[in-house]
Amino acid sequence: MRWGEWRKSSYSTKEECVEVGSAPGLAGIRDTKDPGGPVLLVRSTAFVRFLGAVRTGRFDRAELA
Repeated sequence: MRWGEWRKSSYSTKEECVEVGSAPGLAGIRDTKDPGGPVLLVRSTAFVRFLGAVRTGRFDRAELA
């Protein structure tokens, strides 16, 4: 599968890093330290909804209690 440019999360640390890439209709998530390793694939629309939920605080600990 041909991926566009991989982007590293701005929340990544030296020990815990993730990157996100895209292909038509898909988003891929991988470990920055293992670029040749496995990629978690999700539909682009689902990934956009997930990011929206993160931005609105839906997964904040106070919200989950």
